[in-house]
Amino acid sequence: FLHDVTERNKLVRLNGDGSITYGMRFTTTLACMMDLHYYPLDSQNCTVEIESYGYTVMDVVMYWKATPVRGVEEAELPQFTIIGYETNDRKERLATGIYQRLSLSFKLQRNIGYFVFQTYLPSILIVMLSWVSFWINHEATSARVALGITTVLTMTTISTGVRSSLPRISYVKAIDIYLVMCFVFVFAALLEYAAVNYTYWGARAKKKSKKTKESDESKHGTKSANEQSCLNNEDIIELQDVRMSPIASIRNRHNSKNNTCDLDPSKFPPTNPVHRPKVLHAIRKGALVLKASMPKIKDVNVIDKYSRIVFPVTFLLFNVGYWLFYFF
Repeated sequence: FLHDVTERNKLVRLNGDGSITYGMRFTTTLACMMDLHYYPLDSQNCTVEIESYGYTVMDVVMYWKATPVRGVEEAELPQFTIIGYETNDRKERLATGIYQRLSLSFKLQRNIGYFVFQTYLPSILIVMLSWVSFWINHEATSARVALGITTVLTMTTISTGVRSSLPRISYVKAIDIYLVMCFVFVFAALLEYAAVNYTYWGARAKKKSKKTKESDESKHGTKSANEQSCLNNEDIIELQDVRMSPIASIRNRHNSKNNTCDLDPSKFPPTNPVHRPKVLHAIRKGALVLKASMPKIKDVNVIDKYSRIVFPVTFLLFNVGYWLFYFF
C-alpha cells in the first residue's frame, strides 16, 4: 500500500539539467513459491519484479543504480537468513509493446535450530528409548510391550504435529523421510520382541511336545513298530488316494489287501478331496526344506544381543547418509 500520512508519500523533483526524479514510499506483502523437497534443510530463491504497466521503453527506461538495495545485511527474519541478493534488468516483449522489467532476487537459508529441538532431537531420543527394551528380560512381557507401544504412539504424535503445520503438498519432504525412518526403527524394535517371544515359547512348546511324543512311543513301541512295517510313505499316499476315490470297489479291494495291518486312524486324518495328495506332499516337502534351511536359535537372548548392535549401527548410518545428502 502507498503511505499517505499525512499526505500521499510521492515526490517529484525537477533538476537543473532537465532530469526529473519521481519517487514514492509504499509497503507491499509479496508471496514466494517455495520448493519444499528439502524442507526444513532447504534454501529458497525469492524474486521481486518491478515493471511499468502503461509505459513502454519508448517512454520510460528503468535501471538499477550502483547500490540499489540497502539494509539487507541488517534484516532479520524469524525462519530465514538472507545470505545474498542479485539484481537484474531486462526487456520483456508483450502484445502491447516492449517493457522494462527490474528484478531483485533474494537467497534465503532456512534456520534449522527450531526444527532440531522440536522434531529431530525428540525423534532421535524416542528411537534410542525403544532400544532400552533390548536390555529388558524377555520374560517381562508387559514392560517391553508397553515401552514399544508408547514409543510408536509418540512417533505418530510427532509426525502428526509436523504435518499439521505444513501445506498439503503431494511430494515427499526431507522431514517426512526422517520421521518415517524413525517410525520404522521404533516399530522394528517392537517386532523384534515379538520374534523373541515367539522363538522362546515356540522352543518350549517343541520341547514339551517332544517329551510327550517320546513318552507315547515308549508306551506304544510295539504298536508303532507294527504300523511302520505295514505302511511306508507310498502306502500312506495310496491310502489317502483310495479314501478320495468315489468307487466303492477300489476301496473294498484296498481294505481286503491290508486287512492284516492294525492301523491307528488318528494318525491318518481324512484328506480334503479338493487337493490332490501329490500337491500336499510337495507342500509338506517344501515346508520341511524351508524349515531346515532356517538357522536354529537355541538361546533367544542371542536376538537381543545382536539387536543391541545392529539397531544403533543402522540408525547411525542412516543419519550420516541423511545429513550428508540434505544438509552438506
